[in-house]
Amino acid sequence: MNHNEIYPIFQPDKHIVVKEGDSLAELKLLPSDTFKLAVSSPPYNIGKEYEKQVGLQHYLDWQREIIAELYRIIRDNGSIAWQVGNYVEGGEVFPLDIYFYPIFKSLGMQLRNRIVWHFDHGLHASKRFSGRYEVLLWFTKTEKYTFNLDSVRVPSKYPGKRHYKGNKIGQLSGNPLGKNPSDYWTLMCQEWENGIIEIPNVKSNHPEKTIHPCQFPIELIERCVLALTDEDDWVIDPFGGVGSTLIAVMRHHRRGMVIDRDPNYIRLTHQRIIDFQNGTLKMRPLGKPVHQPTGKEKISQIPAEWLDKKQENLI
Repeated sequence: MNHNEIYPIFQPDKHIVVKEGDSLAELKLLPSDTFKLAVSSPPYNIGKEYEKQVGLQHYLDWQREIIAELYRIIRDNGSIAWQVGNYVEGGEVFPLDIYFYPIFKSLGMQLRNRIVWHFDHGLHASKRFSGRYEVLLWFTKTEKYTFNLDSVRVPSKYPGKRHYKGNKIGQLSGNPLGKNPSDYWTLMCQEWENGIIEIPNVKSNHPEKTIHPCQFPIELIERCVLALTDEDDWVIDPFGGVGSTLIAVMRHHRRGMVIDRDPNYIRLTHQRIIDFQNGTLKMRPLGKPVHQPTGKEKISQIPAEWLDKKQENLI
């Protein structure tokens, strides 16, 4: 078996599948009870170049069909991790996670976490506060599901903390492998050593940046892959974009399939896989602290024009 080959159709004994086509049509061709995890960031219906903006209800009806097919192909101990933002129409914000919740519940799935991913960079709003978070909904198909907490623990802030009462008084209260990273994944000023999860969104200075306007950071998917699957499990991303899910899958010895209808993204996915296999793909290391300005950088300093304005206002 050649683990380095990329296949255009799903085959259970292979490892990497990249399929160009319509997501719903391709999902209907896949066998039931096959994948341990479906993880994706579906189009938000906000008019990006890779989507055609439609009415909110029409969009949700389409997504309902997609999710129903994912439910069918997910194993009983599997999960769906659905990362979404907001739909905006006429200046009004519609939080998509709220609209998606009843779709998953109608299939009998159970919400394990509503994970808030906060980041510091994005479009600036002028008539409302600038949006700086997205939501990842983690649903399981049944009550018996894979969850490998030890594989995603972060360093404890107070590793020497001890029980102060009860039968365990005086004993260490933490876990030597670290603490649970919680359901709030954020970019903050504290260092990684304090246990803060830092996952910046993929903007122009991100090492993983490609032509995709809303690219998934690999490390966001890595945490889902590590926690919700075991080695050799199948993972699928029905809106594969430029293949970030496959990179996360390959890094941790899982099998993966992505689907996307854009031939440019498919070609780029192939190239990123090859670059990863050759060791030349630029990636942000899992858990790397985000750079914090020192205040000495020119771009961090108040420009002279603003200082002049302040002086004018004081006169």
